[in-house]
Amino acid sequence: MSESDPEQVAIRHAATVMLIDDRPDLQVYMMERHADIVFGGGMWVFPGGRVDEADDPSTFAPFCLHRTDTQASELMQMPAGALTYYVAAVREAFEEAGILLALHRDTGRLLDLSEPETMRRFEAHRRDINDSNRNFIELIEDENLILDVGTMHYIARWITPVGPPRRYDTRFFITRMPAAQTPIHDDHELVHAQWLTPAEILRQFDSGTMTLMSPTLRMLRCLARFTSADEVMAAAAANQPDERARVNATGDIVLPGDADYDTANENIESGWVRLRPLLR
Repeated sequence: MSESDPEQVAIRHAATVMLIDDRPDLQVYMMERHADIVFGGGMWVFPGGRVDEADDPSTFAPFCLHRTDTQASELMQMPAGALTYYVAAVREAFEEAGILLALHRDTGRLLDLSEPETMRRFEAHRRDINDSNRNFIELIEDENLILDVGTMHYIARWITPVGPPRRYDTRFFITRMPAAQTPIHDDHELVHAQWLTPAEILRQFDSGTMTLMSPTLRMLRCLARFTSADEVMAAAAANQPDERARVNATGDIVLPGDADYDTANENIESGWVRLRPLLR
């Protein structure tokens, strides 16, 4: 397919993960993309990227805990193969933010990257993977780890509209920041990073000091409805029905319950969200 014709741009599969924490109020980890990157240059984003062939569920199934491909596919309403998105999200979080959602296979303990020697070893792993000197699966095998994909929940799907030089069908996940790990942006594709409350991000967006892609903005508006990470994770784990996004007259993405949803256009932005507070 030719990428010179917007209608013919191939849609690539991608995964991204929102890392949240109470610090002490609810915050989310955001990273700024390098201005020269073709897609989303200068935008503030969550860790994420393209799904690789190496993220194949048949390869990673023995290394994933608390969620099988069948379970993942049911959650994501796919016939099969959905575990690949979970694996891609875990891998991208490690490549871009240095966070590895994993347990020690023998003990079941959370991976602890707080010790300087361990931190240096895993940072070397990360550089090797980013430089294509080794595969992610080799790291998992060599360190005798297992991916804890059960702690990460699928919450949205967004498909890039026609127009940009690259288009993605991106699955969004959310998880709590693991204890004893500290995120560090890669300082290559990502040039800055910061923990921020959803409200502060929205203020900076409104003032023009932070640039966001429309799905990122919508997800932050969803997150702003919560008061704690526990509340968010409970809602995400509930796997609530998808709510289809529409675009209102001012160009904002709206969801059911928003004042102008009934009159908004459903043919501009392709997106579905299942992150909202649980009914009490």
